[in-house]
Amino acid sequence: MTDHQETTGTAALDVVADPHAQNLRLIEALLFASAQPLDASTLAERLPEDADIDSILAELAEVYAGRGVNLVRVAGGFVFRTAPDLAQKLRIETQVTRKLSRAAVETLAIIAYHQPVTRAEIEQIRGVGLSKGTLDFLFEQNWIRPMGRRRAPGKPVTWGTTDFFLEHFGLSAIEDLPGMDELKAAGLLDPRAQPSIYRPEEPDLPLTDEGDDGPAEPLEAGDDTPVKAAD
Repeated sequence: MTDHQETTGTAALDVVADPHAQNLRLIEALLFASAQPLDASTLAERLPEDADIDSILAELAEVYAGRGVNLVRVAGGFVFRTAPDLAQKLRIETQVTRKLSRAAVETLAIIAYHQPVTRAEIEQIRGVGLSKGTLDFLFEQNWIRPMGRRRAPGKPVTWGTTDFFLEHFGLSAIEDLPGMDELKAAGLLDPRAQPSIYRPEEPDLPLTDEGDDGPAEPLEAGDDTPVKAAD
């Protein structure tokens, strides 16, 4: 055995013998092996009761701060992601055969900012009718989910965003969505626009199978139709 091999082997044994270092390695391995973000409580279940998961995560984030991958928090959990400054060099240009329709983009934005929201409320905000296929498409992409039923005639289903939505757009929580001022500054919103936040007067009913909609019809072009204003 060479001096280098002997030194390396001794260092490895020292790490294994150190409980804190071993906990750090375990959390690192769990995050590396997981395809989804893991929250602190899930990670803590694999550690001894006296282990401080918050300090371990903070230390691990510091260790990876200057590396090619960073430990970041998204959707309430922790995951390794490529360092932001390397994103351009790793980008691969591919032709996208299908993109979100304008109706899908507007619907997703309304759900994100107004959740929980019903289909009728989405139509009222957009000013046009909404094909059921639009909601089905967003649901199939795992960006939205049914959250319950509104305490109103017909008990309509309300919709909200998923943890995958937060992960996809790099958000830690829904509160991290850009506000009115940020959207106006980026030129994505009319400077004259006024906030329109929906707040239900009563909590939604839990979602049940009773009265759920049947199979979705395929989305067709030109499915948006003007909504007739109430007299």
